[in-house]
Amino acid sequence: MNPHLERLQPYPFQQLQTLFADLPTITTPHPIALSIGEPRHPMPDFVAPVLEQALAGFNRYSTTRGAPALREAIARWLQRRFTLPGIDPERQVLPVNGTREALFALAQAVVTPDPRAAVLMPNPFYQIYEGAALLAGAEALFYNLDPARGYRPDFEAIPATVWARVQLVYVCNPGNPAGAVLSEAELGVLLRLAEQHDFVIASDECYAEIYGPQDLPPPSLLGAAARLGQHDFARCVVFHSLSKRSNLPGLRSGFVAGDARILERFALYRTYHGCTLPGPLQAVSQAAWSDEAHVIANRQRYAEAFAAVLPVLDPVLEVSRPDAGFYLWPRVPGGDDEAFARRLQRDVNVTVLPGRYLSRPTIEGDPGAGHVRMALVAEPAVCLEAATRIRTVLEGD
Repeated sequence: MNPHLERLQPYPFQQLQTLFADLPTITTPHPIALSIGEPRHPMPDFVAPVLEQALAGFNRYSTTRGAPALREAIARWLQRRFTLPGIDPERQVLPVNGTREALFALAQAVVTPDPRAAVLMPNPFYQIYEGAALLAGAEALFYNLDPARGYRPDFEAIPATVWARVQLVYVCNPGNPAGAVLSEAELGVLLRLAEQHDFVIASDECYAEIYGPQDLPPPSLLGAAARLGQHDFARCVVFHSLSKRSNLPGLRSGFVAGDARILERFALYRTYHGCTLPGPLQAVSQAAWSDEAHVIANRQRYAEAFAAVLPVLDPVLEVSRPDAGFYLWPRVPGGDDEAFARRLQRDVNVTVLPGRYLSRPTIEGDPGAGHVRMALVAEPAVCLEAATRIRTVLEGD
């Protein structure tokens, strides 16, 4: 067996099952899960008719690079959304069957075997980043997201000795779980460091379309590169998904875009490793990237959920609306996130995720401990009911 498998830690939801294993099963009140970031809003109306029309495509293999029409739709969306002067759909866009798989696979393709190889990632983080680094044979290093800095990284504080080892940096923008948004200027700092130390930046931008109706849209690493004159997007790879943007997590459709040199090698890797996106699902994806009306309506539902939940929780929890995304990241009373999650599960059948399951202890401390993640993915009325139950528990203290 691959010895690197022994380095993997239990996945957060496996840890959650263990945490609740001795709790009695209750049916009243009905369960409400705020633990997983799986969108529950309706999928767009156009999905079924587009899929039905394209069903014949299931009798053919699709190519690793995807249909030209899909790549062109993605390129047009990128140009519109991030004000890019241009992007080559042939060389700078690669559709993938889910960005989770692609975020993992990129490390296997770009990390050079070396005993000193390191992959740098945020802390707290999406656990795929860590698993990708470890199975690529690299060391996982972390930059803590400090609440004193608004959960934003301080890239300039990282020593040159660390940068000398780093081959790949993961960025989550907007962040998961705290929802902080890095500006183009902040991304520019990382771009200059990448040029100086020659590492690849993997920017996970899957929450970029979930923001307040009156807020500025979160930027992209590609936009930051373009504004610095790096129109070849050197060392930059970004990831976008229809799971969050279009309420289509089961479609497993996203794309990777950026540096053509990296994507050429990544496409070669994927001819051996990656599953291709079936033709009918590519047709649905093309329609989704070409439509904005359903995305606007989706943002409005999330805005309604935040507007309903925050006034209920604010008197009893240290909580605030994130810059973007659909998570709340409150500190818990008493500081024990596992005990808090158990109490909510036991007393009111509301499931939240302890913050320590999304982070790792460091010399500076564990930035996830003492928090819980709440995903406001259900309809606003359900989110409100969950918040009301949580408040009832806390007011009983």
